[in-house]
Amino acid sequence: MTKPASDVDAFFATLDHPHTDAFRALRRVILEADPRITESIKWHVPSFQTTEYFATFHVRTKKGLGVILHFGAKKRAGLAARAEIKDEASLLAWLADDRAVVAFADANDVQAKQAAFTAILQQWIAYL
Repeated sequence: MTKPASDVDAFFATLDHPHTDAFRALRRVILEADPRITESIKWHVPSFQTTEYFATFHVRTKKGLGVILHFGAKKRAGLAARAEIKDEASLLAWLADDRAVVAFADANDVQAKQAAFTAILQQWIAYL
């Protein structure tokens, strides 16, 4: 079930999380990475898409905050992305060939990794 972008603001209005400010900063970084990116609530959390969903907030991590990067809602086999996406800052922790997670400690960490994360996002959405 997908809820419209206006529900993302409502999500943040009720989010009780120690890193709410960091999630807000992460939201801004993702939306600014490409003008085609839109947001909505999918899987009960903010999710981002262009032609397919590609990023979903991970609010249940035990430490800090995270975002799961994927290539749509369904598993995709045979992607070359894992081998071809340049990750010079080693931000990606690959969960499978079509999924990775990026972890951040806090809002300062989001800011420190913004350029490297934006570069990953721009490469990532090229595979959608």
